[in-house]
Amino acid sequence: MKKKDELKITDQRNERIIVALDVDSPERALAIARDLQATGCWLKVGLELYAVSGLKLIDEFKKMGFPIFLDLKLHDIPTTVERTLRVLMKAGVDLVDLHCSGGYDMMARAAEVVHEAGKKVIGVTVLTSMGEEDLQAVGVKATAAAQVLNLARLAKEAGLDGVVASAQESALLRQECGPDFLLVTPGIRPAGSATNDQVRVVTPQEALAAGSSYLVVGRPITRAQEPRQALFDLWK
Repeated sequence: MKKKDELKITDQRNERIIVALDVDSPERALAIARDLQATGCWLKVGLELYAVSGLKLIDEFKKMGFPIFLDLKLHDIPTTVERTLRVLMKAGVDLVDLHCSGGYDMMARAAEVVHEAGKKVIGVTVLTSMGEEDLQAVGVKATAAAQVLNLARLAKEAGLDGVVASAQESALLRQECGPDFLLVTPGIRPAGSATNDQVRVVTPQEALAAGSSYLVVGRPITRAQEPRQALFDLWK
């Protein structure tokens, strides 16, 4: 009985995991998806996989029962973003994102299109690969935390459902933006694993405790010999 209860809790946690299929082969992506089927997790299709497969794999993933986060980080003039999202909303994705730095009008028009389709849209604040020196190099004088907060407030005002942000800012964002604002956290690494090109990283447990809604995990799962086992090992 105890073992069954533990598995139930683990499955519920998996529903907060978005597995980043950042691979350059549709065949590899489908193999990982098949291994993860029925675990409760989401799948994320980013620029790399989108570049080789477009939207073709989305239907396959949906048939397998996965919620889909299409991570293209749109950033263009408001009209272009609006028209692009009208196309993407027909693909069956559940969540999309764009750069908050595109401004209020771009975000507001994006939110209107996405919400008409019954889907959700979030904004990218500060990439988790960027530290304080990186921000200063592109002319941002604020600290990473201050810049994240500024952009998150603008995103909420524009009607977005949430933002992408490091768990290091999650507690502050939760306090400022309320309990229903989605906080999607990349840069998740199991304790003791390599950080690779991420700068602001945390463990899954730390991210949930800080208030994150969803956790994006890539290489620790997709490059594992057994992705399914690696998913469940996140909670050890």
